[in-house]
Amino acid sequence: MGEKLTRSDVKKIEEEIEYRKLVVRKNALEAVKEARAHGDLSENFEYHAAKKDKNSNESRIRYLERMLKTAQIISDASRPDEVGVNDTVVVYCEDDDEEETYRLVTSIRGNSLEGLISTESPLGKAILRHKVGDRVEVKVNETYSYFVELRSIEKTGEEDTDRIRKF
Repeated sequence: MGEKLTRSDVKKIEEEIEYRKLVVRKNALEAVKEARAHGDLSENFEYHAAKKDKNSNESRIRYLERMLKTAQIISDASRPDEVGVNDTVVVYCEDDDEEETYRLVTSIRGNSLEGLISTESPLGKAILRHKVGDRVEVKVNETYSYFVELRSIEKTGEEDTDRIRKF
């Protein structure tokens, strides 16, 4: 089974594919033609760079299309009192004696440096569908785990700034 995607994720991927096919592909082909016209291809840096950009775009299109073919569509709906996809949560980490804020997202939008944690991550899996006040064990691997307490849940929904990860 492939990536777990929401309907919104699918829409974003389809929009990126369309943009890459209609705009980026056209510009990349034009750049290759223009660079080819400069002469000797063996020492033509612009030609090699344009060709690399064109191939990179085609590779990204194939990657996104393959992702859509194998995707499992999940719902981002959840009950008002439980953690679901696109919800912002405040968790209390007992080991560190600190509160941390995260937004739970699908794995293709996960970016822990920006506070976006994937539903496939150990923390994401552990807190999904839990309620405020629940003490949850986060199993990192077979030998290490830690506990967090859910302090608050905010139904924030998806944001326009969320990006589909690169490869």
